[in-house]
Amino acid sequence: SSNTQPALLTHSIAAWRLPDAAGVRPDFVAGHSLGEYSACVAAGALSFGDALALVRRRGELMYEAGLTNPGAMAAILGLSGAAVEGVCAEAADAGVVRAANFNAPGQVVISGEVAAVDRACELAKAQGARRAIRLEVSGAFHSPLMASAAQGLAEALDAVTIHDARCPIVSNVSATPQRQADAIRFALKEQLLGAVRWEDTMRFLVAQQATCVELGTGVVLRGLLRSLDASARSANVDDPESLAATLASLGVAGATSSAGGTA
Repeated sequence: SSNTQPALLTHSIAAWRLPDAAGVRPDFVAGHSLGEYSACVAAGALSFGDALALVRRRGELMYEAGLTNPGAMAAILGLSGAAVEGVCAEAADAGVVRAANFNAPGQVVISGEVAAVDRACELAKAQGARRAIRLEVSGAFHSPLMASAAQGLAEALDAVTIHDARCPIVSNVSATPQRQADAIRFALKEQLLGAVRWEDTMRFLVAQQATCVELGTGVVLRGLLRSLDASARSANVDDPESLAATLASLGVAGATSSAGGTA
């Protein structure tokens, strides 16, 4: 994870710099979990060098926390977010388990102690979940089991300069736009223990009539957006072909986008 996170950040920033060089300027940025650091770079809140050092440290701390407090994560498909939260509360007798990622309607990831995650999966299926799939991860991310990692990351965040953002960053933990440096720092500190409210983030951007541009590897976030609103405008930049298609969809190269989102 300490190598993967810097690699993913670097890829997404390389993808962002191409439309940026063509004159595309986002009205908002957002990033899913690790991607929030890419969003901070795109908005000018973090330098690329500081973001790279932070996500390397983040990866190390998350891995160490996973060794100290082993946990699990699972995707619950076909239940509402409220229903999944209810399942987690019911499974609490087996240990710590929380809703960790509200990705899209009917797609919620849970995280916590192994026995509690397994119990929540059983309860979810009993309540009509279409599937409950254990994920291959090294720890219980976005759960209380990351407390030691969150403390170390907070110290690292306090040691770097964070600027007011050029455009609002839609925070993972609140799904609300943030521009002030102190608010951005606070949101990043809260992220490892808090849930990623991606569905609410996408609802916010759709309400702004945004064209959402996914930057970096794959089109997972575009898929999540389509499951929320099939008519929502989106594009992606992952290679030269997708860059050309995205610039064309946004208008003549050099035109300003109505909004953007980072992977």
